[in-house]
Amino acid sequence: MRTIFFGLLFLTTVIVNAQTEETMQDFDSNFVHTVYFWLKNPTDKDDRKAFETSLKKFLANSQYAKTNFIGVPPKASREVVDGSFTYSLVVTFDSAEAQEKYQNEEPHLLFVKESSDLWTKVIVYDSTGI
Repeated sequence: MRTIFFGLLFLTTVIVNAQTEETMQDFDSNFVHTVYFWLKNPTDKDDRKAFETSLKKFLANSQYAKTNFIGVPPKASREVVDGSFTYSLVVTFDSAEAQEKYQNEEPHLLFVKESSDLWTKVIVYDSTGI
């Protein structure tokens, strides 16, 4: 009975949160900002909670970030997969100008102030759609 309950719960979650054609169109390929963070203490629960809280607060208050995704590395399944980072962030923007404004907005500056002591390395990849 318990297995059936959890199976139905899982199925319901998948159906409710599944991407639709409409939500897929929300992703804006005009400007994609991808950031990888390496925390100083990646196994420290308090550091992870502080980082996640600050990051989510920042994204919730950004005037320019159109869509966003926060991720952690899965267990690497192939040799070419780099799972050395602690967190990834993918944010889309209407334009390069919007991304530049995002860099200087107060929520972003506060995030950097609150969290920069938590990381040892950050790498950014910006892309525009073709």
